[in-house]
Amino acid sequence: MDGPVRGPRRGRDDRSAPGRIGDLADRDRRRAADEEVSKVDELVERGADRLQSLAESAAAEDGLKSKVAPRLADDAAFLRKLKPSLMVARARGEAPTDEKPGATRQAPAGPQLGKRPKPKRSGGPNPFVVAGAALAVGILLAKWIDWRGHAHPRH
Repeated sequence: MDGPVRGPRRGRDDRSAPGRIGDLADRDRRRAADEEVSKVDELVERGADRLQSLAESAAAEDGLKSKVAPRLADDAAFLRKLKPSLMVARARGEAPTDEKPGATRQAPAGPQLGKRPKPKRSGGPNPFVVAGAALAVGILLAKWIDWRGHAHPRH
């Protein structure tokens, strides 16, 4: 059983979900477990974002800054690979380790599955056509029986 056999002796039912989980105390502030991001991961990601924005602004300008911009973008991608949680995942074998040094990971442009095959029609003829044909055959059979009845009267 999930709850008590008899509920509180109140005469109302507001038909809403209960305000808390039955096994927890009123002030228990447990919540769903989220994937925690460590402070170091946040710091590394923030630094990589700053490097990336610096590379983008340098690429928009002329001269020496535009020549340095691709290297700054590469440094930002490299810094993202240095997150401690990602390094631990690679050590455990949960993350890929065979990426090319200059390549960044990108999401696929479209769905990876092919087109779905059309389901085979296994039904048969249209049911309205079958019903109409049965009605027509029934009418013709009734008329034929009635006509045969007039050929041999029983008075």
